[in-house]
Amino acid sequence: MSFLEPWWLVLLVGVAALAAAYLLAQRRRGRYAVRFAALPLLERVAGRGPGWRRHVPAVAFGLVTVGLVVGLARPVLELSVPRERATVIVALDVSTSMRAVDVEPSRIDAATAAARTFVASLPDTFNVGLVTFSGTAAVAVAPTLDRTPVLAALQDPDLGDGTAIGDAVGSALAAVRSLDAALASTPEGPPPARVVLLSDGANTAGGPLDAAAAEAAAAGVPVSTIAYGTPAGVIDSGSRTLPVPVDPAALAELAASSGGAAYTAATGAELQEVYDDIGSSVGYRTEQREVTAWVLAAALLAALAAAVTSLRWFARLP
Repeated sequence: MSFLEPWWLVLLVGVAALAAAYLLAQRRRGRYAVRFAALPLLERVAGRGPGWRRHVPAVAFGLVTVGLVVGLARPVLELSVPRERATVIVALDVSTSMRAVDVEPSRIDAATAAARTFVASLPDTFNVGLVTFSGTAAVAVAPTLDRTPVLAALQDPDLGDGTAIGDAVGSALAAVRSLDAALASTPEGPPPARVVLLSDGANTAGGPLDAAAAEAAAAGVPVSTIAYGTPAGVIDSGSRTLPVPVDPAALAELAASSGGAAYTAATGAELQEVYDDIGSSVGYRTEQREVTAWVLAAALLAALAAAVTSLRWFARLP
């Protein structure tokens, strides 16, 4: 919780002083009662006292005072609100290193299965596109509200040599710009966009990553990256076995420079968790909402509680 006018909270010092004064008064009251009457005699003459009930109106009054002070400070809460519209471009590495079986049944099979689940889980009002990349990058499916072509393209992608991560970001941004141009004349305008890029290796082809990150940052399109695989990954090239360890460092730098988030996943289950987390961050936006009215309503309820309990137990208002 934050406050639009926090200087009013200084008044809470006065509330604390009132609470301290009340406790001191109760302590002195107990001392005076013991001084002027023996405890057994006092109990027989006065009967059973109100006990804890005498403190209820005072506590309620204290809550009223705190609520009024907090209300003056205009409290604000950060709430997660579902997005109505967005564009999500899934960029999938289809290089030959994705044949590695350090992730069962293989990197590419687990990756495409998790990507299909991710795409299917996005809100129906989101445009979804697909970019595939190995030595080159291409827009496999332009962003669309129809999930069918995206899910079909993720079924059995062709693998190739090389890993052009920078070009994949460029292709994704081009797809976003194309959609934004088509929606520019609509009343709602273009929706916010995000690129979700999965790869298992370093950038070995195409443009440099720093240039791609700068382009994404300038366009206001964060790139969230997923480094997928394990350091023990290998592929069989026929004549020999080639190591294909995952390389998360470059992807983390790309995400940080573009304003996105970097993730790592070493199993299919971890990858699904990553996609679930990304889906939550893409599907919701954080809004600040002032809750002064709610705080003042709680203070009013406390005031009513103080009045009701005081009238019921002591036949007077506090």
